Amino acid sequence: MSWTQVYNPLGHMLGSFIAALIPLLFFFWALAIRKMKGHVAGLLTVLIAVVEAILVYGMPISYSLEATFLGVADGLWHIGWIIVAAVFLYNMTVKAGQFEILRNSIAMLSEDRRLQVLLIAFSFGAFIEGAAGFGAPVAICAAILAGLGFNKFYAAGLSLVANTAPVAFGAIGAPIAGLAAVTGLEPDTLAAMVGRQLPVLSLIVPFWLVFIMCGWKRTKEVLPAILVCGLSFAVAQFFASNFLGYQLPDILSSIMSLVCLALFLKVWKPKSVFRFKEEEAAASANGALETSAGGPNRKYTFGQIAKAWSPFLVLIVTVTLWGGSEWVKARLGHATFQIPVPGLNHHIFKTSPIVNEPTEYPAIFKFDILGAAGTSIFVAALISKFILRISWKEWGRIFVTTLKELRAPLVMIGAVIGLAYIENYSGMSATLGLGFANTGALFPFFAPILGWIGVFLTGSDTSSNALFGNLQKITGQQIGVDPVLLAAANSSGGVMGKMISPQSIAVGTAATGLIGNEGKLFAFTFKHSLFLLFIVCLITVLEAYVFNGLIP
Repeated sequence: MSWTQVYNPLGHMLGSFIAALIPLLFFFWALAIRKMKGHVAGLLTVLIAVVEAILVYGMPISYSLEATFLGVADGLWHIGWIIVAAVFLYNMTVKAGQFEILRNSIAMLSEDRRLQVLLIAFSFGAFIEGAAGFGAPVAICAAILAGLGFNKFYAAGLSLVANTAPVAFGAIGAPIAGLAAVTGLEPDTLAAMVGRQLPVLSLIVPFWLVFIMCGWKRTKEVLPAILVCGLSFAVAQFFASNFLGYQLPDILSSIMSLVCLALFLKVWKPKSVFRFKEEEAAASANGALETSAGGPNRKYTFGQIAKAWSPFLVLIVTVTLWGGSEWVKARLGHATFQIPVPGLNHHIFKTSPIVNEPTEYPAIFKFDILGAAGTSIFVAALISKFILRISWKEWGRIFVTTLKELRAPLVMIGAVIGLAYIENYSGMSATLGLGFANTGALFPFFAPILGWIGVFLTGSDTSSNALFGNLQKITGQQIGVDPVLLAAANSSGGVMGKMISPQSIAVGTAATGLIGNEGKLFAFTFKHSLFLLFIVCLITVLEAYVFNGLIP
């Protein structure tokens, strides 16, 4: 038995568009207004989506359930595994007593929270995004910031906001490669177009991170460092995306930003050191201002500092090999199993302007045991066991404890990826895309919003590009706007959805021990996501109708 998707189930496009929005609107309400726990909101939302797929879209019950459970499995493996491995690695360094040394080594560069967030959340996070992507930078950076003594809420929130500018080129250019695959456009051309949009955001985000943390008055004090951080990143991002190809922008720009900022801090310091109010209150109660390491500054040898950083240095090596070495990918791929879902695989057909002809919708679970991004982090944890001299018994105990800590976030991740899959397989996502495409000449403004919704739904810029990339191209051809611009806008707008994606929210709360506060964190990031998205929408409109000479 087969089933063909219907994109206008109510016979009126506006009504169908509103119906397709219902699960998303409920999820926004549940998290941002009702402040439900993330896993509860996720489970209720996926239930609503399944019921709508069956009753409104006419999707067979068996197909709807199989699609949802395929999403749950995919989310737990490809996203949940990253979180487990990343938090496990962090917990190892804490239990081994190495994190205090790591904190102190960062404090030697700067004890100022404003500068630490630039170094860790923005620059270092961009490197992890470029090498691994898929939740790893938020998990690692949020855990490090919390360990440094950051307010846990800000550690999670700032890491989410910081993980924007590099996302379109994340995982060694996977979003651009995916966009090129579904549109038939040249990947280097798409990269160049994205590289003429996102550098503006790369200049804004470092400033915005510090501003939302401490306000304008304290932000002015570190403007020189913000400019060095953002400008070095933006210039390298533009240069790499336009002249070196789509694989290297994140790696090059993050290293450039880290090095430039670290060297600048050797010759420049802010007039005063910023800490959170609760830190200052605690220090005042103790009669002295504490350092960022939580106590008096201590001098450590180079060997001690290298050992403390070794788990994360090993992490850099493993995620880079997993993401950037074709030789390694080929060999790890031998342990990849493509598992078709019986009764669903190739039983659903897509027919709309999104595709040129009726197309079978595959339903295959990719079980890449060795090639998954989470496995690269777990390998780093395995190697670090020997460096940190942790016994097998203690190593296993830390892993089990980590799994127990992450039960609720894993439930949420499974639920929201299940939501993404039922949205895609039922045709609800396509209804949303076609609804925006009907805006005509206004579409360039809405093109980034479509990418933003795609990332909110899937948690991945790569998946959003696969979902809506060809629709952007076709709509551009219909309204007379260069398809390269609109396809690139899907990716550029999508990165602003990363900080509000339920998967990312779950990663942030899990890494900082804020499980149950997903709604509060969502409300915090949502307004920043809208602000930055609006900027991308304006850039796209200007490039479509005023500065179209910027389109390669």
